[in-house]
Amino acid sequence: MNATPLADLSADDLAALLEEQRAAYADLGAKGLTLDLTRGKPSTQQLDLADDLLRLPTKTVDADGVDVRNYGGLQGLRELREMFAELLWVEPEQVVAGGNSSLTMMRDTLVYLMLFGGVDSERPWGQEEKVRFVCPVPGYDRHFTLLESLGIEMVTVPMHDDGPDVDAVAALVADDPSVKGIWIVPTYANPSGSIVSQDVAARLAAMPTAAPDFKIFWDNAYALHHLTEEEAKSADILTLASAAGHPHRPVMFASTSKITYAGAGVAFLAASTANVAWYLGHLGNGSIGPDKVNHLRHAEFFGSPQGVRDHMAKHRAIIAPKFAEVDRVLIERLGGRGVATWNTPTGGYFVNLDVVPGTASRVVALAKEAGIALTPAGSSFPYKQDPDDTNIRLAPTMPPLAEVTEAMEGVATCVLLAALEQATA
Repeated sequence: MNATPLADLSADDLAALLEEQRAAYADLGAKGLTLDLTRGKPSTQQLDLADDLLRLPTKTVDADGVDVRNYGGLQGLRELREMFAELLWVEPEQVVAGGNSSLTMMRDTLVYLMLFGGVDSERPWGQEEKVRFVCPVPGYDRHFTLLESLGIEMVTVPMHDDGPDVDAVAALVADDPSVKGIWIVPTYANPSGSIVSQDVAARLAAMPTAAPDFKIFWDNAYALHHLTEEEAKSADILTLASAAGHPHRPVMFASTSKITYAGAGVAFLAASTANVAWYLGHLGNGSIGPDKVNHLRHAEFFGSPQGVRDHMAKHRAIIAPKFAEVDRVLIERLGGRGVATWNTPTGGYFVNLDVVPGTASRVVALAKEAGIALTPAGSSFPYKQDPDDTNIRLAPTMPPLAEVTEAMEGVATCVLLAALEQATA
């Protein structure tokens, strides 16, 4: 139900509403809640969907007759690579199937670039005077943590509904050879829900860069995580880059972490065949091969690319009502008040909530005191510094639906209370 904006209320009405929300917050604190909306984890109900994995594989040899229990096969099981190549719009020879974490593959790729340079590098990145990365914001906190841990400087550009501000990116990369890459979550971005358009992807693939070895880290973590029957299709960044004469620019990452078991899935890297050979060449110095038993288990479990799609429809049935409930509560409690804006994502794992500038940290602190854990304010920005203190990432997938409702009612109270405190200060 829409209500009067705070900006249109008299001083007396603001004071009365403030007291009303203080009372509501006191009631909230008295409930002794322990609710958590901090991280985008699959729920137990979602994990249960993959329990047939525990009875697989039913054999010990792959499609080529190789015993998966033994050493070798650094690039990963062929039949699984073929399956996910189709889903990710790439060729099987461009895919590496690895361990359970795409984040580990991202870290390894960055470390290899820092120590050795890429196939198109003049020298290792670590020998450069400075290395900088473009980071669309709001973005994924773990991307930023990785860069910070390696001493890579971060510069921000806004994330729009169709992807990063491509004009701002072009201006940053055109004349500065220290700008070596950009992070992009192209489909249902974390946390904004943005979908990179074909036009934006084409510009990123083709734009002139001062660094000859500029990289697009294309983290396609949510490519298959649809919340509606109208499924977004990821831009084909590898083909676009190759056609533009920059075949080694993009490196794609994906995984089954939120498809099967979050801690026991399979991660994928996809790139030009030269980049794949480069990656495997360095990986092979410290690995004799991935867990091919788990690869075979997943290949049997899905059966085909369509099997993956069918499995994701079951996920959608579980989590879509939770996202709908977040939207319902925010509309009902905050609609028309002029204190918050939020997205209604069509996929992914997050809701992006922007509150009154200068109050996000206060909202998170109020929620914590009331027993509702939220991702710290600023987490979606490099160095955890949101210049406007306005952004909060909500992750509604893990709690049961009833807890999502209870948590969001509490969050709405905290948002309104923090806004009223500021308005009456």
